[in-house]
Parts: sequence; C-alpha cells; structure tokens
Amino acid sequence: MSEQLELSAAELVVTLPQPDDSGADTLDRYDWQASMAAADGLELYLQALGANKCLPEDEDTRILCEYQEDWVALRGGDAELVSAKHRDPSADAYRTIHQLAHEGGIAHLFLRWRALKEKPTCRLATTGGLASGDPQQFAATIGALRLMRQSGQPIVATGDNLTSVKKLHAAIHANNGKHLPNDWVKGSDGEVALTEQQDQVARFIAMLNIQDELTRRKDIGFAAPSKYAKPVVEHLGYDVPWEAVWNAVYGLFFTRMRAAGPRTNSAISPVLAFASGSAAPTSKDHERELRGRIVTMHDIDLAIMVAVANPSAYESLSSPVRLSRAAIKMRKGKCSDNSIERGEQLRKDYQRYWRGRLTGDPTALAERQKIRHLLLEVSDRADTPTVRSSSDWGRDFWFALQDALQSIPEQQLPAGLDAHLLLGGISELTNECKIWFSEIFDVAHEMNRIREESRGSAA
Repeated sequence: MSEQLELSAAELVVTLPQPDDSGADTLDRYDWQASMAAADGLELYLQALGANKCLPEDEDTRILCEYQEDWVALRGGDAELVSAKHRDPSADAYRTIHQLAHEGGIAHLFLRWRALKEKPTCRLATTGGLASGDPQQFAATIGALRLMRQSGQPIVATGDNLTSVKKLHAAIHANNGKHLPNDWVKGSDGEVALTEQQDQVARFIAMLNIQDELTRRKDIGFAAPSKYAKPVVEHLGYDVPWEAVWNAVYGLFFTRMRAAGPRTNSAISPVLAFASGSAAPTSKDHERELRGRIVTMHDIDLAIMVAVANPSAYESLSSPVRLSRAAIKMRKGKCSDNSIERGEQLRKDYQRYWRGRLTGDPTALAERQKIRHLLLEVSDRADTPTVRSSSDWGRDFWFALQDALQSIPEQQLPAGLDAHLLLGGISELTNECKIWFSEIFDVAHEMNRIREESRGSAA
C-alpha cells in the first residue's frame, strides 16, 4: 500500500488493473467518444505547441483510451479521468444528482478515483445540460470545493454544499452494491464512519469538473472541423482544409478507442521476459503494454503533417468547395474557377517559400514585411475606377494585378521570388481580408452559407 501511495496519478492509472473493460460495443458510441477524445487531443496539442509552433521532443502529454474510464489525459505525473456520456435531446437535461451519478457516470468516476488513491482529477463530458435545482447547485458546489483545494484550504462542505455532498453520497450507495469501496461496506474490516465517507465525497467533488452541452453525434461531422481543427490549422499557418486535419486526427483516436485491450509485448516475442531474477514491472512497463490504446502528442503531430502533405486523401468524397476566405472573395468577384484554383495553389507556394526562408535566415522577416508593403501598394494602384467600371469587377482586378506584378524587375525582388509567387502573396493578403475582389461583405456569413448548402446537397 505504501508503495502505491508514492506513485503519481499517471503511474497509478497504468499500474492498477481496471475492474472491467469500460469499452462499449456500439459503433455510434465509439464514433462520438472518439470525436470528443480527438477534440481533447487537439486542444492538448495546441497547448503543447506554444508560441513557437513546434512540439518539444520531450513532450509527454498523451491520452489513454478506454482504460479506467472512457479516456484518461496524462501529462507528467498528472492524470484526468474522463467519463464521456452522449445524451440524446429526448433525454433532456440532468434533473437530479442521482441521474448525474449513474446516467452521467459520476459514481463510476468516484469509484475509480478512490481505487487510484484519490490522486487523479475527474471530468464528466456530456451533451446533456444541468437543470435548475439540485444539478446546478451541484455545479456550484464543485466550484466552491475546487477553490478550497486550489487555495490549499481544508475541504469542508457546509450549507447547500454539504447537501450536495450528502445527495451524491446517497446516490453512490444506491446502485453500486458490491462495487462500493471495501471500507464503505457495513461490517467490513476497517469500515469508515459515515462522516468520513462524506468527507471522501467532498474531496472527490473538489477534483471534479462537468463539461456539459457538448456537440451531439448528429452534428459532429459538420461542426467538428471548424470547432476543433480550425484553431490548430490557423495557429500553425497551414493552408489546408480543416476537414482534412480533423479526419486524420479523428481516425487516430477511433483506432485507439477500438483497441481490444492491453497488447502485452506485442512488438516483440517475450523472450526471457520473466527469467529468474528479473525485476518487477514498473509503471513505464505497464504503459508500454497499453500502447495500443495511447495517443501521444507526437502521434497527433505526425497525423497532422501527413494530412497537410496530402489533404485530398482526408477530404470527403464529394467534390470539394473551396472555403478559404480568399476563394470565397474571388468567387464573389466572379473570378473563374480556374483563377481561384490557381490563386489557392500559388498561395501555398508563397507560404512554402517564406517558411523555408524564415528557417535560419535572420533577414527574411524584414524582407517579407517589405514584400507585404509592396503587394499592398500594387493592389491599391491596380484598384482603379476603370477596373471597377462593371458590377462584377473581380476578374478584371485579378488580371490587372498580374500585369502589375509582371512589370516588377526580378532583380528588385529577394532571390527565388517571381511574379507568380507574388500573385500567391496577393492571394495570401486576400485571405487576411486586406485585399477585396468585390465590395466588402460578411465573409464568415457567406462561408457558413456555403457550408450549409454543401451539407444539404450531400444529405
């Protein structure tokens, strides 16, 4: 027991066996849970990248799928157990603490938290909301007791908070029977008093978080790319469809979620693994046995890089509609599909050029800023009353820009830049809403309109 108490939360998670395999057998459940785990993975990945947009080699954040709970987020010695519960609209919000305990999985979270020596934090991730009354008071109790824990105060529940503690304690007792902690069973050796049981519940509540009203199953395919992948793509500065990155990362989690279980020594034969005198397995050994269920930040990084290198392999099978801001603005200006496709490709080439220059070249940043000023000047001079003489002047403006860029002597440009790449820079500035091919309009609204239209035609 003393050795287990010395282990960190993360070490306990991979070392102590779970009482049952929490995996489910329905594809719908895997699909939604894999999506929510992927959302967590992308958020953790974004945090790990930091301002320099590079994943540290020693980054050890990872997600363990379908073990102890639906998934466990691990970082260093810290661990967060996550119970993910999809709740259909017909089920309505959670209306009692008993519902939260059993339909929401909080009772199971408590039991695993106790078995893991009260070390992990815990989270209920659910599509259901919290009704007024006991559930919302329970949420207030979570906040109050968490604040006590974080400020180093003794966790003492009084008043309405104590009422919430007692109701969760009663709910845990109500349906768990033989799965109760041994010291909660009446007449057992070392039975703890009622007040100590309630104190344990209060300490658990201080470690709990409820993430409610998540995206429901039917909306995941449409909403997830923009909600979860877009922030990562934009932070990295890649010009790829959000859908491609989302599908790559989601597929990684779906595979890990469906892992049958610990794959002991799956990579090599267990030759002399248990020879006389061999040491007892460590927490790292146990984690290696669970690697078929683990997604690391480096796994996510690789999945994203593969999607970036070959985005068409991860896009939907329907004909893609260009949804970058530049493409939407050029389409609004009546530019042809060929012009839009060319602009998109040249923008990628322009971004690739500067990514290469900015790696190890101290003069590149200043030169890129000069080129930016030059392109804004060119677009300003090309935007003449003659160009705007027709109502749909975007096409004429596109060709006027090309003529202006081709007239710039190449010796005035940094090495490797030519008129074609400069046109890619125009597309980049268009994507930043610095250049327009029509009168100004709400780009975000138009983007959502096209998405809804595409979604309807796909259905």
